[in-house]
Amino acid sequence: MSETYAGAGVDVEAGRRAVDLIRRSVASTARPEVVGGLGGFGGLFAFDPAKYRQPLLVSSTDGVGTKLLVAQGLGRHDTIGIDLVAMSADDVVAQGAEPLFFLDYLLIERLVPSLVDDIVAGIAAGCRMAGCALIGGEMAEHPGHLTAGSYDLAGFCVGVVERDEVVTGASIAAGDSVIGMASSGLHANGYSLARRVLLRGGEALSSRPAGLEGTLGEELLRPTAIYSPAVLALLDEVGVKGLSHVTGGGIPENLGRILPEGLGAEIDARAWPRPPIFDLIAREGPVDGAEMDRTFNMGIGMIAVVAPGDVAATLALLEREGHRAFEIGRIVAGQGVQIRGGERG
Repeated sequence: MSETYAGAGVDVEAGRRAVDLIRRSVASTARPEVVGGLGGFGGLFAFDPAKYRQPLLVSSTDGVGTKLLVAQGLGRHDTIGIDLVAMSADDVVAQGAEPLFFLDYLLIERLVPSLVDDIVAGIAAGCRMAGCALIGGEMAEHPGHLTAGSYDLAGFCVGVVERDEVVTGASIAAGDSVIGMASSGLHANGYSLARRVLLRGGEALSSRPAGLEGTLGEELLRPTAIYSPAVLALLDEVGVKGLSHVTGGGIPENLGRILPEGLGAEIDARAWPRPPIFDLIAREGPVDGAEMDRTFNMGIGMIAVVAPGDVAATLALLEREGHRAFEIGRIVAGQGVQIRGGERG
């Protein structure tokens, strides 16, 4: 009897059915520059250089990490794609660039069309939130490579910014104000520690720890906030000196990446409300404050550094754009980012 690809665990026909299911989600993200649709060997995007004086393309790639295990544990796959888009689109906008288009890579143990449809629906939702087009991707079925029912995701975002409008942090000076935009929770960082602390001893994702609005699983799966439209609006109105997407490494590492030599920052952790999930992790670990600060965003997902005179306008605009924002600190002479007042229970 002749061997077949399907016999080896790869169902090409299921791949075709999955592509048919995701067409509507992909089409919902289209921008005017998108040429054609699914089915080509590459996504086509009609970039118009005449719209720019000296355009620079900005690219970023990322994944979702072990937050995927929460989605798989809950059997809910329609929001994890939002996290995937957020991780790259918000990196792109942190340099002042408008996200243009996005591609995804889905590595899956067994290709189930309805599962792929749920995952891509989340990716498409994230793209709509970020304002970028989903112009392509790849579904790779790898039987025997992953555990049964599992998958992994990676994403790739490309944006554009004028060369003289790249936000680098070079103009940041002592006395400038640090503005923090509220996170929606853990976002997609620190999940290895969060899962180790919160899910040990058979703790169920369906449990309802005190202080959380819903179940532990719902909290851990809460989608990452997407800041790019609000940040682009801010850049149009305020002279933003620096932007920092707060991911792995927390505020100390990510804010530190944009500070010029000889400058540091003093952050007051009492300046914003900390989501209860962070207190739960710290208490259940226990995890000390320094470890929490260098692992999690602690309630701040994006940072803007502005002149003191621009604070009021910055806060007002971000609130209008749907993001709670707070003046959380200032730039000082010295080195490093110091977080004070974080001993909250």
